[in-house]
Amino acid sequence: MHFKTVAIVGRYQDSGLDAPLRRLAGTLRHAGCDVLIEADTGRNTGVAEYPLASFEDIGRRADLAVIMGGDGTMLGAARRLATSGVSMIGINHGRLGFITDIPLDSADEAVASILNGGYEPDERILLEGRVMRGTEEMYSGLALNDVIINRAGRGGMIELRVQFNGTFMYSQRADGLIIATPTGSTAYALSANGPILHPQVEALVLVPVAPQTLSNRPIALPDDGVLNITIRALGRVESGASIHFDMQTWSNCQEGDRIDVRRSPHRVRFLHPTGYSYFSTLRSKLNWNRMLQPWHDPDTDTDTD
Repeated sequence: MHFKTVAIVGRYQDSGLDAPLRRLAGTLRHAGCDVLIEADTGRNTGVAEYPLASFEDIGRRADLAVIMGGDGTMLGAARRLATSGVSMIGINHGRLGFITDIPLDSADEAVASILNGGYEPDERILLEGRVMRGTEEMYSGLALNDVIINRAGRGGMIELRVQFNGTFMYSQRADGLIIATPTGSTAYALSANGPILHPQVEALVLVPVAPQTLSNRPIALPDDGVLNITIRALGRVESGASIHFDMQTWSNCQEGDRIDVRRSPHRVRFLHPTGYSYFSTLRSKLNWNRMLQPWHDPDTDTDTD
């Protein structure tokens, strides 16, 4: 037994989540694990026959957390558990599922295998950022996917001045700027025409959102540096800007505010069933296998998922 105490976190807004949660909890108990249910998950699904625990309790007591939901559920849990070092498994009860990669219908088998050591670890970096107004810190947060600076509402473009390790990079006018980790490169950054970064690439990617000048292109940077983005202008008088740390938003930006972003000292540790392939995930989620050449013969193709 590699994991004695296992916590379950679910996207409790989903109807019908109680049945798969109970089935998962039963699998864990049958394997000899002590089971904890994240408190909001238990209260909102009615799965209260196991001890309820806050994220703080899970961080102190659990060896493993199983997240049942979509990538958003995993993002929230990862930020809450990052400082504790608790490993996480993602079971997809959502739609796309890049980081909640285990299908619901094979969850019992996959979890049982992982409990017995049949897994591949996958460490992902986090970003930490802060909003500075002069010498005062206005807001700070962690992000597994990305830190995003966006114009607010229907206001005009915002003007940003970007430095890396104290060296001026560029100024740009755009709807926003995405600073993404390799994990976040398949999220909003991808929809804004950014590149996909393999999780083992030690880099961040900066992706402008609808820049005024089309020569403002995405750029990958080493992940051991510090980015400083200063809001130079907010367009029209009624416009504004907001900062997003994954799903956490701070909307009170002013001209002159500086956003400092760096790699966090903490990492998130995912566990995947033995045989996991990042490229298989990309093929599945991005439908790459649908883009076949005319001469492709599916009966003789040996490339399978």
